[in-house]
Amino acid sequence: MPKAMSSPADPVLTQTAPLPPGVAHFPRLLDDDAQRALLEAVRAVIAAAPLYRPAMPRTGAPFSVAMTNCGRLGWVSDREGGYRYQASHPVTGRPWPAMPRMVEEIWEGVSGHPAPPQACLVNYYADKARLGLHRDADEEYFSAPVVSISLGDGARFLIGGTRRRDPVQSLTLASGDVIVLGGAARLAHHGVARIYRGSSDLLAEGGRFNLTLRRVTRSAA
Repeated sequence: MPKAMSSPADPVLTQTAPLPPGVAHFPRLLDDDAQRALLEAVRAVIAAAPLYRPAMPRTGAPFSVAMTNCGRLGWVSDREGGYRYQASHPVTGRPWPAMPRMVEEIWEGVSGHPAPPQACLVNYYADKARLGLHRDADEEYFSAPVVSISLGDGARFLIGGTRRRDPVQSLTLASGDVIVLGGAARLAHHGVARIYRGSSDLLAEGGRFNLTLRRVTRSAA
């Protein structure tokens, strides 16, 4: 793990509110210096693979969240092909840039999984962006957890159960927080209901970056 990160065993990471089984929340796992370093890495990813707005499969309506990816595979969505992973940017046609080593180290520190992540989805939330309840179920491999890293303004994160009608609870994710959905929560519904504008000064433009790390295939690569 990067030296600027706290250990997952540190007492400051003790969960203060009960969360569903399989959900682990690490508040401010990244300190200020680590957040700035990760933000610089995210900016480099975006320079190579620009943010774009994917479309919903059935309606063609654009997402309110802008996205890009890094790693061997990237998650994309459009009206023609639906939700899927592919090895290239849908707008530029170029391969996704490599995943920053710092991102891989965060995965190694909190995932408990021996294989590295294959995809890192980068979402940018402006202050009015939202992401409805959904499950991360486009992968063929669910034994590895989903790891989510927050940078910038805080967000109201929603987490429910594997059934859409299951009760939903919320928690605030602040800049530097990491949350892990594994085990019983690997296919839990989750979403982002609100961005707390101005709650962080990390991003000059305001808003929030969220990095979501996943294993996609059963391959050891």
